[in-house]
Amino acid sequence: MMAAPVLREIVRQHAEMAAFLWTIYDHHLLHPEENPEMDEVRLARLIERLEAHLDGLRVAGDQGRKIAQERFEEFADAGELFVLRMLAAPKPIQVVDLDLPKVREYLAVTLKQNR
Repeated sequence: MMAAPVLREIVRQHAEMAAFLWTIYDHHLLHPEENPEMDEVRLARLIERLEAHLDGLRVAGDQGRKIAQERFEEFADAGELFVLRMLAAPKPIQVVDLDLPKVREYLAVTLKQNR
């Protein structure tokens, strides 16, 4: 059976949106007072959207990782690096299960090394 074709533009959008949503999520957790309208329901929806975009990249397999890598090479920011790291995990990790201080430390150290 032939594999389904990868639609690069759609997969690129998944990579961009996942990076963007991670940035919003992390910023909100660090500065919740800046957006009082981000209640539990909205935060849960944001996480759900982030997970869906990560899943879209995972479904694309090697092409998803390649496109995420291309996005990181073009925009070496925390969100793009987060996406790459999530795709590198041997099995999917849920965003809510992450150890956020360790994630932030990894992102900061790795970005510093890459600059």
